Amino acid sequence: MHEQLSHTDRERYRRQLMLRGFTADHQKRLKNSTALIAGVGGLGGTAALYLAAAGIGRMILVHAGNLTLSNMNRQVLMKNNKIGKSRVLQAKKTIEELNSDVRIEVSDERITHNNIQQLLKGVQVALSARPNFQERRVLNQACVERVIPMVEAAMNGMEGYIFNVIPKAAACLHCVYPEDDPSWEEMGFPVLGAVSGMLGCMMALEAIKLLTGYGKPLFSEMLLFNTMDMEFRKVKIPRNDRCPVCGERRAFSEACPLPACSENDHAQERKSL
Repeated sequence: MHEQLSHTDRERYRRQLMLRGFTADHQKRLKNSTALIAGVGGLGGTAALYLAAAGIGRMILVHAGNLTLSNMNRQVLMKNNKIGKSRVLQAKKTIEELNSDVRIEVSDERITHNNIQQLLKGVQVALSARPNFQERRVLNQACVERVIPMVEAAMNGMEGYIFNVIPKAAACLHCVYPEDDPSWEEMGFPVLGAVSGMLGCMMALEAIKLLTGYGKPLFSEMLLFNTMDMEFRKVKIPRNDRCPVCGERRAFSEACPLPACSENDHAQERKSL
C-alpha cells in the first residue's frame, strides 16, 4: 500500500517542494521507494545521508566490517567513539537521528551471489559504492537480471566517475569495464573526504531522479571529473550487444524500468549514440 504525504512530510520537505516541477507526487514516490546502499563509506554513506534527508521511505545498508580510525577522514555517518564497532549499525543510528521516518535495514556482510537476491527484494534502485570489483560485479549482474536501475560511481584520489545502469536500455558495468584492474587494492587508493562526499551527493541526486522521474538522469553517459582543476566532462557509453551480462538476451524495445519514464525519450537518445 502506498503511503500518502503527512502534514509533517509537507513541512519537513517544504523547501524541496519549492523546486520548479518537483511536486507532491514526486515526494510521494520517494517516500514509497526502497534503495539498496552497497557500502556506507565515503560514497555510500554520504549518499544514504542525503537520501534520508530527502525523504526516501526505506534503505537497506550493506557493509561488512568494523569502523577503523583511518575511515574517519571521509565516512560522515560514523562517530569516533564507535571505532572497533559495526559500521552499518552506526550508519543506521546516525540516519535515524537525522530522519526517524526512514526505515533502515542493515546487513553486516559482503555482497555475494548467495545473498544478493534476498538483499534486492523490494528494491527500486541500487547504489554501487563498494571498493572492490567482485561485489560491484555481483550487484551489477543481479540488477540487470531483476531490472533494477543501479547508480555506479567510484573515485580514486582527486578523480571520479558516475553513470547509471539502466537494465534493458543502457550499458551495464561489464559493458564499460569488462575486466578488473589487476593492480587495484581494495584499501590501497588515496581518498580525500571532500571528493568522496561530493560524489556521494551526486549518487543521491541520480537515485532521486531515477526513483521519482524528476529531472534527467544520466543515460548512456558517464560523468568524469578531476577536482585538481575542477574539470568535468561527459562521455558516451553505448551498450555492448555482446555483453555477457546484459547483451543479446535483452532488447531495447522492452519496457524501460525508470518510473514516470517515456520509452520514446530514451529511443531518441539511443539514436544519437
